[in-house]
Amino acid sequence: MNASTFARAEEFIWKNARTLDRHRFAFHFKDGSPDAVITALRAYQNADGGFGNALEPDIRCPDSQPIPVQHALEILDVTVWDDDIVRRACDYLVTITTAEDGVSFVLPTVRAYPRAPWWNTDDNPPASLNPTAAIAGLLHKHSVDHAWLAPATDFCWAHIAQLQTLEVHEAATVLTFLFHTPDRGRADVELERIMSILVAAGHVAAAEDVGYVRKPLDWAPTPDHPLRRYFTDAQIEANLEAVLAAQHEDGGWTIPWAPLSPSCELEWRGWVTLSTLLMLRANERLED
Repeated sequence: MNASTFARAEEFIWKNARTLDRHRFAFHFKDGSPDAVITALRAYQNADGGFGNALEPDIRCPDSQPIPVQHALEILDVTVWDDDIVRRACDYLVTITTAEDGVSFVLPTVRAYPRAPWWNTDDNPPASLNPTAAIAGLLHKHSVDHAWLAPATDFCWAHIAQLQTLEVHEAATVLTFLFHTPDRGRADVELERIMSILVAAGHVAAAEDVGYVRKPLDWAPTPDHPLRRYFTDAQIEANLEAVLAAQHEDGGWTIPWAPLSPSCELEWRGWVTLSTLLMLRANERLED
């Protein structure tokens, strides 16, 4: 009998994933300690409070960058919220916030180190919804009280109101903000508008589509997700079957973009494999 989906993925993670993702796996599936996750995550936090050191695997820069702060908050959100880590990260955000009251997509320090080609910037990058909106949304979700958040929230509202088209990564950050901002009436109106833009632009791919595209489960990975109502049961079922069929012989799932290096690819695959297991479990499709 073939090993189960879970057993094969577990072996892949223990063999290949980085320390942080092994601890995250243990926390979610093996009653592992959340403290072990926090300890591993702290290794990516710099003295300035920001995060770097390839927490985002395609950015090999050791210096702090905005997107890794988003990733750190996403990890804390589903593990245990650590107020000290978050406070230091917010203090760092203040130091890199532009006159527009948002943070940039990427900072110029990235250019001194290996990176994927899309991680590039001019000397004075403007503020961007990606990742300002995602960071602000996660801070709102956890009722964080910090001086950075109110001006950043105003920045997000002003720029979201102007959106007529969206790139998928920007859309994901905007959606995180809209899910968690306290102004629910305003958020619900914008959510309907943003989703209509995404659907009309073809940013929701079918299960059989290949390449760097976002499918229903990428937008709404859990049954209770706010976007699940936009997809039919048939769409979700087809996507689940496609995900299960995409598990590689080595037990992991892969990435749909060119890796920066073999080790970077394994770092990403550990991250993606864990995310896939969590999604399958939430949808009751994970074999024991």
